[in-house]
Amino acid sequence: MQNIEADWPVLAGVVVVVLLVAWWLLRRASRPAPRVHRPDVLDEGAAPAQRNQALIDAAPLASAAYAIPPAAGTLGGVAEVIAAATQDELAAAGDAAAAAPDQAGDDLTRIKGIGPKLSSLLATLGVTRFAQIAAWTEADMARIDAQLGSFAGRPARDQWIEQARLLAAGDQAGYESRFGKL
Repeated sequence: MQNIEADWPVLAGVVVVVLLVAWWLLRRASRPAPRVHRPDVLDEGAAPAQRNQALIDAAPLASAAYAIPPAAGTLGGVAEVIAAATQDELAAAGDAAAAAPDQAGDDLTRIKGIGPKLSSLLATLGVTRFAQIAAWTEADMARIDAQLGSFAGRPARDQWIEQARLLAAGDQAGYESRFGKL
């Protein structure tokens, strides 16, 4: 108590400073941020950006599917023929995409040591079936191993050829007895 009585001017100064800082912060927070309007090309009456418009005008159309249809009667029914052919091509592409999983190959991730990344890397190298891996020679394995990057050494270390032979033959019991559960 004696310290407070002796140092009351200092204490009063500290209280005044704290109150001033609190008042300043509250006043600053209650004031909305000033709005600054910068004109933009989307504003009403603004001219379009010249560079973008030039690019749009100069860009060739990617395909007939995105072309602006001609006025009626201009081409004498050619537009309808093109539209029908486009629909047929899209339907054929859809049928091919639906059939693709059957032709995509085996699930190489069933081989111990091959994960999703390695499976997609092998697919880019043309390896999609167990039978392909089962038929690898030492030279084939060395060639593929050199292209595996950070996965180099995995085919020999994880015995991919032996695993693939059992999986290609459909010998699940033999696979599980030698390499563990699928």
